[in-house]
Amino acid sequence: MLAVTVLVCLLLGAVAGVLAGLFGIGGGLVIVPVLAVLFKAWSFPEQSLLLMAVATSLASIIPTSLASVRAHHRLGVVVWARASRLTPGIVLGTGLGAILAENMPVAGLRWVLAGFLGYVSCQLAWQRQPVRNCLHPSRVHDYGMATLIGLLSAVVGIGGGTLTVPYLLRGGLAIPQAVAVSSACGLPIALTGTLSYAALGWSAPGLPEWSLGYVFLPAWLGLALGATTTAPLGAKWAHRLPAQQLKRYFSVLLFLMAGKMLWH
Repeated sequence: MLAVTVLVCLLLGAVAGVLAGLFGIGGGLVIVPVLAVLFKAWSFPEQSLLLMAVATSLASIIPTSLASVRAHHRLGVVVWARASRLTPGIVLGTGLGAILAENMPVAGLRWVLAGFLGYVSCQLAWQRQPVRNCLHPSRVHDYGMATLIGLLSAVVGIGGGTLTVPYLLRGGLAIPQAVAVSSACGLPIALTGTLSYAALGWSAPGLPEWSLGYVFLPAWLGLALGATTTAPLGAKWAHRLPAQQLKRYFSVLLFLMAGKMLWH
């Protein structure tokens, strides 16, 4: 069972890594709904399987986020002053989001996840570009927005790039800087979310063996290995394939995943 879990999640992580590199979005958008289906098939507790999917997705972001931040830092495009200004709110919001998700009814969490998938699907299908330089965020504004980004990211199991990048672009950063700062902010989201879900699920009843709270370690191992291996490949393909057209196909996939989650 453990070997099968690692292998299946290795393949899932590889696919998520390619998609993340190709479309510039976090693999959590794909990982969470697929893990939910897998965990149900493996007879995980109904009241915990969505939380485990979200928590395991966040844990899998840690190594990919570390690699991404290091690469952006070497290129000199990380605006560390802005990243450090956003981090306290992100940490607070992520911790609150994990608590909120654990106390949310299963049906409510499923609706939130499906709704977010539908939102991102529409964004990809319409390919709307964020307006640049329309905000001049104060420190308080940054703190509030970072808290909201952290909270939603912890609930849906993503690194926050789909929310952070548009906000930073509206605040005047260039696209490479916005992506780099978003990557730097994804690390505290992943770390705080993982620790929070591990602590919250420490005494949860009925969790399968090899669980660290709500984080299912065999799945995490496979996801982390797969995603870190293939994310650079997806980024390379982004310059060779018709990414804009492929985004529309991917948006249909996300929309179907949202429908499946609601029906499931």
